[in-house]
Amino acid sequence: MSLNVIDLIKGQLGPALVSQAASQLGESESGISKAIGGLLPAVVGGLANNSDNPAVLDAITNASSSGILGNLLGGSANNNSWISSLLSLIFGDKVNGLVNTIASYAGISNNSSSSLLNLVTGATLGSIGKYASDNNLGQSGISSLLGDQKGIISTLLPAGLSLASLNLGDWAKGYKFDNDDDKIKVTSHEEPKIEVTRSTTPTGTYPDRNNNDGGGGSIWKWLLPLLLLLAAGYFLWKQCNKKDTTTTTTTTDSTAVSSDTAAVSSTDTAATTTTTAKVDENIDLNGVALKGYKGGMEDRMITFLKSDSYKNAADDNALKDTWYDFDHVNFKMGSSTELEAGSQGQLDNLVAILKAFPDAKIKIGGYTDKTGNEASNVKLSQARADFIKAALTKAGVGSQVLGAEGYGSKFATVDAKASDAERAVDRKMAVRFAK
Repeated sequence: MSLNVIDLIKGQLGPALVSQAASQLGESESGISKAIGGLLPAVVGGLANNSDNPAVLDAITNASSSGILGNLLGGSANNNSWISSLLSLIFGDKVNGLVNTIASYAGISNNSSSSLLNLVTGATLGSIGKYASDNNLGQSGISSLLGDQKGIISTLLPAGLSLASLNLGDWAKGYKFDNDDDKIKVTSHEEPKIEVTRSTTPTGTYPDRNNNDGGGGSIWKWLLPLLLLLAAGYFLWKQCNKKDTTTTTTTTDSTAVSSDTAAVSSTDTAATTTTTAKVDENIDLNGVALKGYKGGMEDRMITFLKSDSYKNAADDNALKDTWYDFDHVNFKMGSSTELEAGSQGQLDNLVAILKAFPDAKIKIGGYTDKTGNEASNVKLSQARADFIKAALTKAGVGSQVLGAEGYGSKFATVDAKASDAERAVDRKMAVRFAK
């Protein structure tokens, strides 16, 4: 039986990385897990379809020494650049379609989906490269390994996704990828879990094995479907239990905190709604379209400015209680100088808003969760707020930024003993209007 490349990768994309990615990207762990479950077969299939491409083989050969596996979530700009180039080589102009489809399927933002595509690609290249190095495989051996994936790739797509839905065109038409006529089908009740890289082939069951042990073949004709039915029932029961214990709500806007008092603005109180996928839309800025969420930071700031509420505010006291949380601007873990991928776009949007309303003034706020030393938290949040201010100054709107302040965990609401994903709501950057 051919080696399943997914088995090489699953050690790199386990629960710890899913939790960390959810925290850094501001998404739910279930959404991150679901997205990875959809991206993995697409990436493996893309590499398999290019198993004879010298550029792909070179990338895998060099990946084992590039340090990707040592820091998947903190990859260097250089690594991200060549990973993006490789994705363009594999998928061509279909990359954006893949990102958008996975974002909608998993209920995460397009930016998060794009970051996860880079992460999954890096993990795949690094894992295959390490395996090749450990087993003295040359490029011909790597090519053979990738080619073997074409026979098993059809078992890797999770329920709810198909080749057609991934918008990848006919790049994989040389082998099956839609589960239409496979001997073993993925049950429609099976949802991707935290262990997203697990193969869907039941342990110890090989449907293509010919048992010549005196009637064994006929036994499997009824025993195999029975085993699959039992497995499907088990996973359905697990999912029902999971749904009973999981609150299916999300907040459309983070709870706004006051920089000068402990008051919470009534206009920015967290609203609980049915979980829906965040989708970037065109936000109108005086005839210019900005990419952002409906009801997100840009949309609310522009609405406020157009209403003349800023112009009519008597003084700073009338503005200090209303904060606008950044939807995408996030720093790498423990850093005050390195932004996560996808952050620059929203900073550019803020610059555009300030240039469109040159009379508007703002203040930057930085926040942390309740874990760690508070003095260090204040120092880190202050450094991050100063970094945002410096970036806006460099972009030409520094005169409109009246201040930047780090509040540490002063306004954090989630207990320090809560999970990292739950505490992520307290780790944020925000902006308010000022006078």
